[in-house]
Amino acid sequence: MSFPFHLPLILDGATGTNLIAAGMPSGVCVEQWILEHPEKLLALQRAFLEAGSNAVMAPTFGANREKLAAYGLQDQVEEINLKLVALSKEAAGPFHALVGGDVSPAGVMIEPYGDLTFDELYDIYLEQICALKKAGVDFIALETQMSLADLRAGVLAAKEAGLPVFATITVEGNGRTIMGTKFLPVLITLQALGAAAVGLNCSTGPEVMEELLEGAVSHAQVPLIAKPNAGKPSQEDPAVYPLSPAEFAEKMESLLAAGAQIVGGCCGSTPEHIRALAQTVENTYRELAPQEPDHFAAAIESESFFLGDDISLSEPLECSYDLGDDLIDIEDEQVNAALVEVSSIDDAKLLIENASMTRLPIVVRIHNLDVLEYTLRNFQGRLIVDSACDLEEEEMRPIVDYYGAILY
Repeated sequence: MSFPFHLPLILDGATGTNLIAAGMPSGVCVEQWILEHPEKLLALQRAFLEAGSNAVMAPTFGANREKLAAYGLQDQVEEINLKLVALSKEAAGPFHALVGGDVSPAGVMIEPYGDLTFDELYDIYLEQICALKKAGVDFIALETQMSLADLRAGVLAAKEAGLPVFATITVEGNGRTIMGTKFLPVLITLQALGAAAVGLNCSTGPEVMEELLEGAVSHAQVPLIAKPNAGKPSQEDPAVYPLSPAEFAEKMESLLAAGAQIVGGCCGSTPEHIRALAQTVENTYRELAPQEPDHFAAAIESESFFLGDDISLSEPLECSYDLGDDLIDIEDEQVNAALVEVSSIDDAKLLIENASMTRLPIVVRIHNLDVLEYTLRNFQGRLIVDSACDLEEEEMRPIVDYYGAILY
């Protein structure tokens, strides 16, 4: 799938920190406050567009039913998203700019760590993304994400709605999200699932992003996004970010050199930061050569695995309560992939719970289409599916392709 928009693409800067500077009090529902003070958003987004942004994000970041429930607004998801997108389209129209539908983490945990199923998480995203489609956004932006479960639910929902989706995670200084998710597995998983672009936003500033982008660019089949904060916030005043527009633009030059093709700013970035960034893009952007696809790149939340055509499978492992130990023990064998027999949905649940124990790519052997669909839908990563089973390839292929898995 080719990228649907012109590159390079310059996004906007911060919404929240700029609205706070414009008078938004803490503790309010941001989305409701904006609807009560539309002139504040319009002025901010027009300033970003005048500074050089090619796209603005509708301020729908927390406009899902779980986040809105904190303010008793959970039944107004569609109404709120429609009104907020209309404001951004009003700002963007004279500039012929794109409008993205901004989508936050849902704010809930799925099994086995929480009460919701993956499908219930997916429904939260689908409700908001369908409202954003109805409102007329050009793309969905899953931003400040922390887990593959949220990311995959959002990408699948955008896929169902027929909208391009950008997906970005926020990482700590160690290069992981607070959930332990790493960037390269996210890229491997989401580009196979159908994301239009993948990258990083917010985080601790531009520095940590450079190394992650450099490590990912050779595996990227989609444009990479870099949308950092304007440095680390001040310890004395968390609303103050240290990088000036010129300093921010200088840091962004390194991210462009590392492979970013879609750039913008997150917390602390003002229209002047975007103006300096736009000048840097004009002066330094270079088109990247397309990368050869990694045909056998598999992933779990915290690890990526790259295999050639020669895959040496372990002896089949059963999905028992010892599966975690079995996956650890297999590392001592002369194999490069762990073969797991998945015979039922209960087996699939055991695999999903224990997948983090592996240090080898996981190959599943499944003989039932319903079990195959459940496993690929709910596994947070990218699996390899063994074709040596009772199912015909033409039966398996549509399911495997839809979920971005590998048929071997």
